[in-house]
Amino acid sequence: MTTDQTDHPVAEDGVLARLRTLQAADLPVHGGRTLAYVYDSGLADVDRVGREAVAAFAGSNGLDPTAFPSLLAMENDLVGFAAGLLDAPDTVVGTITSGGTESVLLAVQGARDAHPDVVRPAMVLPDTAHAAFHKAAHYFGVEAVLVPVGADFRADVAATARALDGLGDRAVLVVASAPSYAHGVVDPVTELAALAAGRGLRCHVDACIGGWVLPYAARLGRDVAPWTFAVDGVTSISVDLHKYAYAPKGASLLLHRTPALRRAQYFASAAWPGYTMLNSTLQSTRSGGPLAGAWAVVESIGDAGYERLSREVLAAVDTIVAGVAAVPGLRVVVEPDSTLVALATDETLDPFTLCDEMAVRGWYVQPQMSHAGHPATVHLSVSAATRPHVPELLTALAEATAAARAAGPVVVDAGVAAFVTALDPAGISDDDFDGLLAAAGLIGESADGGLALPTRMAEVNALLDLAAPALREAVLVAFLDRLQRPTRLPGRR
Repeated sequence: MTTDQTDHPVAEDGVLARLRTLQAADLPVHGGRTLAYVYDSGLADVDRVGREAVAAFAGSNGLDPTAFPSLLAMENDLVGFAAGLLDAPDTVVGTITSGGTESVLLAVQGARDAHPDVVRPAMVLPDTAHAAFHKAAHYFGVEAVLVPVGADFRADVAATARALDGLGDRAVLVVASAPSYAHGVVDPVTELAALAAGRGLRCHVDACIGGWVLPYAARLGRDVAPWTFAVDGVTSISVDLHKYAYAPKGASLLLHRTPALRRAQYFASAAWPGYTMLNSTLQSTRSGGPLAGAWAVVESIGDAGYERLSREVLAAVDTIVAGVAAVPGLRVVVEPDSTLVALATDETLDPFTLCDEMAVRGWYVQPQMSHAGHPATVHLSVSAATRPHVPELLTALAEATAAARAAGPVVVDAGVAAFVTALDPAGISDDDFDGLLAAAGLIGESADGGLALPTRMAEVNALLDLAAPALREAVLVAFLDRLQRPTRLPGRR
């Protein structure tokens, strides 16, 4: 036991032991077997450097770069590194954010505020664009006009043009993905950016996933469609450092082609008696830890290291795609352009049961619900650390598909299915929500009505897949609300 500066006892060993106990229930963040949420370089020394940098700067505050000039220097270094990857002109500027969602939010907010004369601003995006754009639409009052994608799951240029024509002067932004999360393919950025430029609009490329690996893929001789600032009309790009730059969580970059394009992103207020607030992001106070961690990792790996890691992860993807072709009942939805793979199953194989069976074998793969007439799929975000384990992954996939086929498809009770499909999310009560959560197996029968998280999720996912998107959202919000209830600590009333 140690004491702090005020002689209050600090139960250091017990607290850290408790943290380790809590963390034991989490998905593993290293080892290359968690194929969503985390991105693992497989470089233990680099991870250590990143963690130490986060700890060293955890108390620093990015609110005021004049008070912490080290943070400003590291931010500018990271923007410079990214600018080199993204074929940026000398005029490019950038900002570090807390993640891809904040980068997207700022891109939308900046496009809106650059057109204060537009009363009902709108943006046009493929229906495969990340949900962060829908969040931005909700927060900032920018209508999201969705355009269906083609058979190749890429944005439909002609449909985008029609949508823009229909909006007239209300349009402020065109969106493209490099690549899309659900299917892992790059939209036709050249054509979309040309549509935007021809109408005097901004074009944002969401490269949160691909921004740190696609440039190396092109360098390695792979066929990568143009998507960077080399494309005329691309005005901003978001790229996450905590994905394929393999930095600690909490770091993304938003780059603008010119300072003028970034200007609307800033917020300043002197309309109170305190300090004049000046922010470049949605946050005011922000820890310097994630920025320092990202800087330390990027400096440690370097350009040559990222080329090697990209070669590793792309080789892993190639091997997975080839191996899936040999697994009966399983296929790749579309040839991936980067590091994301979507898998589809035939009618003999339930995708949600497949995910459960993979978890039994020590692999986390992510279920994706049916959408716009397309059936449910299985998502894999492949990391460099997965490469040595690809043979094990393919063995697990073969075993899991056999087990899922033997188990048969998940069948939702007809009465429950009818109840779910008949519900209107705008008019259901808390009791209805509780009934749905109970039907989904998400509420136990304990005296306090607590949550009972099932170890197998196939039945839950099958029930959610029946629900219309609005109802699915409402049910999951109710579920999250039930999860986020305070713990009563000993000695407190």
